[in-house]
Parts: sequence; structure tokens; C-alpha cells
Amino acid sequence: MNHATSPVGAPAGTFTQLLSSTRRGARLARLLAVTELRSRGASQDLTERAELVVAELAANAVLHGRVPGRCFRLTLALDPAADRLRVEVTDARGDLWPWPAPAEDGPGALPLGGRGLALVTALADHWDCVPTRPAARPSGRC
Repeated sequence: MNHATSPVGAPAGTFTQLLSSTRRGARLARLLAVTELRSRGASQDLTERAELVVAELAANAVLHGRVPGRCFRLTLALDPAADRLRVEVTDARGDLWPWPAPAEDGPGALPLGGRGLALVTALADHWDCVPTRPAARPSGRC
């Protein structure tokens, strides 16, 4: 069962959720992010950009960072006064680092994937990867 939690000492406007490392979990991350931001009065522009960023990062966590039986974590930290949002997605592995794929050489070469982080770069003011412990399996199901 999914439970929204606010870590002890977390600033107001923080939302954290463990989600299953499945396509359904990635979709739920996007839907939860939009619902949470709308309920907190975030601007439409910020909400729409966050929806795409969360969708891409959650999909990457499920596709590239999946460990069977372990969850990924979505954290949103909203500062409504500044209309700023920090999006954190922690996958279950922790040993792989996401970087935009290099451009394919050759005329007409269109890779099937690898454009997602370019989308994140275009939509976010800044993005980075920081070492952290992988999302753990809670005492129940995620």
C-alpha cells in the first residue's frame, strides 16, 4: 500500500512517496505529482513542466534502476512563494548514473531512446545527480 509521508524535520511543502518499480508505479508518480502540486496551488506552468520531468525520471528509475522487490522514491519540495520545485527520484539501484545519450552519428539516425534527459534539461532550471542510498523496501509492500 502506498503512503504519503513527510520525513521528520522536512520543510513545509515536501511530499515523499515510495512507489513500485513498475510502469504502473511510474505512471502513479506522475499523477501524484500533478495532484500534489495542484492541491498546493503551484502555477500551471510549473505543474505542467514538473509532470513531464517526473514522468521521465520515474520511467528511467523503473527502466534502468529497477531491482525486483524494491521501490523507487519520489520527493517533491515546493516553495510556492518563489514558484520553485525540487524533484527527486531515487531508484532502487544506486550504481548507475543518468546522463543524456550522445547524439547519433549519420544522416537520419534516430535512436529509439535517449532523449528523455534532454527533455529534462530543457524543462528544468537545473538538474544533477547526487550519490544517495537507493530507495529501500519498506516493511510492507510499496
